[in-house]
Amino acid sequence: MSAPEDPQDPAFTVHLNGSGGDITGWVVVDTLVDGLAMGGTRMTPGVTEEEVAGLARDMTEKFTLAGLRIGGAKAGIVSDGTDRETTFRTFGRTVKPLLHGGIHLGIDMGVTPADRAVFFDAAGYDPRYRLGAPDMPVDWRTYYEPLIDVTGYGVGVAAVTALEASGHTGPARVVVQGFGAVGRAVSRFLEDRGHTVVAVADIDGTISADRLPVAELASVTDRFGRIDRSRLPDGVTLSAEPEAWLDVDADILVLAAQKHALTAENTHRLRAGLVVEGANLASSAAAKEKVAASGAALVPGVIANIGGAASAALAVTRVVPFDLPAEARKAWVFDWVGDRVRHNTRDLLEIASARAGDPLPELLAARRGDLR
Repeated sequence: MSAPEDPQDPAFTVHLNGSGGDITGWVVVDTLVDGLAMGGTRMTPGVTEEEVAGLARDMTEKFTLAGLRIGGAKAGIVSDGTDRETTFRTFGRTVKPLLHGGIHLGIDMGVTPADRAVFFDAAGYDPRYRLGAPDMPVDWRTYYEPLIDVTGYGVGVAAVTALEASGHTGPARVVVQGFGAVGRAVSRFLEDRGHTVVAVADIDGTISADRLPVAELASVTDRFGRIDRSRLPDGVTLSAEPEAWLDVDADILVLAAQKHALTAENTHRLRAGLVVEGANLASSAAAKEKVAASGAALVPGVIANIGGAASAALAVTRVVPFDLPAEARKAWVFDWVGDRVRHNTRDLLEIASARAGDPLPELLAARRGDLR
């Protein structure tokens, strides 16, 4: 069995031009472990090869930290989402050799489970079956769709674990930037544990109050995370300023939206003493340095937001106990994700408290040693 390596350059990059149709995009395989790699498919008008490579590296780090024997990969499609059926049928035909060769591609920003079904169908790919591996006894949707909240759950576990490590007691004030599936799930998780969501932000701005009713907000939010302003509860404050979420007094800031929401240019506005990344590449490298220098703590996405990626990897590598009934299997996955997030968050913060500098490389090195 091959061991994960400390990667320098991607294992390989495939430029996508289309098969039976035109497409512009890339698949970057950062690392291969036992001949396998996986990651999501991102579709935006501005996605770049560099962005896809960074996301693929993130996947490698997530799986290494989680102790999963699979490499990191990512796909990117340059598109505004017009004519999705044609786009994803072309994508499926184009990446068919990769899917059948051990590179599992799932969903990410701009790509839905319905889109995934289209490109799986176009490629004739079924994750249940792979040469040399036992069959999955359930289809992919049956396994994966009940786990929709597992990423938000893991982000919530990271936040609570970091609060405990800091000695914080009592309810915390929470700001959630991004109110899609992850933002809504982590908001529910933290509210259920006695914390107070005081602001949420979507593409139209920031909604704040002394206490926001999470369930009520979720009920007026569409599948893209946009909150209907015409149906908001009384007593909330609205701001259309794009980064008003930074100015809200809070203990925790959860970044659950776009790439590089926190940058070197806006970090000085940060009010929260704890930042938890619920999105991929949510903070720039320079922003992370400034957060650390300011005395705040940051739990990176490669630790906090592993839920969706890890639950897919657990299935692809056949680690999941598929003999369990559906509800027990779901609980097993949530518990597995929670345990890994908790363990890595504690260890990262322990390293950070002991020495200056970025603690993540030291933690990654330790986890690579565990996998050898």
